[in-house]
Amino acid sequence: MAGRHRSALHGHSIEFAQHREYVPGDDLRQVDWKVYARSDRYYLKQYEDETNLNCHLLLDQSESMRYCGQTSSLSKLEYAQLVVCSLAYLIVAQQDSAGLIAFSSTIDDWLPPSSAPGQLDDMIRVMQRGQNGQRTQLASILEETIGRIRQPAILVVVSDLLVEAQSLIRALKIARHAGHDVMLIQVLDKDELTFPFDDMCQFDGLEETGQVLTDPRMIAGAYRKAMVAFQQMLRGGCEQLNADYFSIRTDESLASALPRLLARRSTRRS
Repeated sequence: MAGRHRSALHGHSIEFAQHREYVPGDDLRQVDWKVYARSDRYYLKQYEDETNLNCHLLLDQSESMRYCGQTSSLSKLEYAQLVVCSLAYLIVAQQDSAGLIAFSSTIDDWLPPSSAPGQLDDMIRVMQRGQNGQRTQLASILEETIGRIRQPAILVVVSDLLVEAQSLIRALKIARHAGHDVMLIQVLDKDELTFPFDDMCQFDGLEETGQVLTDPRMIAGAYRKAMVAFQQMLRGGCEQLNADYFSIRTDESLASALPRLLARRSTRRS
């Protein structure tokens, strides 16, 4: 699949794109003389460059990602790391370039995209360090990332996305305006979607200080409704910006979840 990623720029590769009228200073070697013979006007042949894919995988390693429900075998962070490794393997295997940006409240590690055989090993070493565990500052991280990337690329954000939705959507607008292809992968524990708690519970904030002691049966309905509304807001914002949004639960097998995610993206793009 290498080289199947079309560039927005027109160059001199073998894939013909269109004609445009000659202007003084253009390269005469690109003049289409057959068209000139028919029309007595000078037109240049333009070709569409094919380019390798550059993908930046943004991994959220803040404190909330360390949550692991009692029925889950992996924390959100561990599951997200598997998603990142799987995508990086696929990208590098097709001779494209993958990089890693690990973040929490700041960018903790930045590994530039590469297609080198050892890139996946380097990414794993970065993830194993996994220092920090602070609050998620995803919107500001995205804006900083956009400022540091000079060429349009694919940005894949793997996070629980438990941030203020409007600020995230504003950051996505900046990314899309800069020409980046954005893909959000929301990793959530089953508990965060179903809210299965029955007995009196004390909920401790993972990124915010404070505790709440409550009967979960009194708030379960409102919680589920708020979670559905939150996901719908993210999905709607991404649709308006022509960005991808996917939600994965940590109790899903990656063997089924990842192909489904990539198939949905491929279908939407085609």
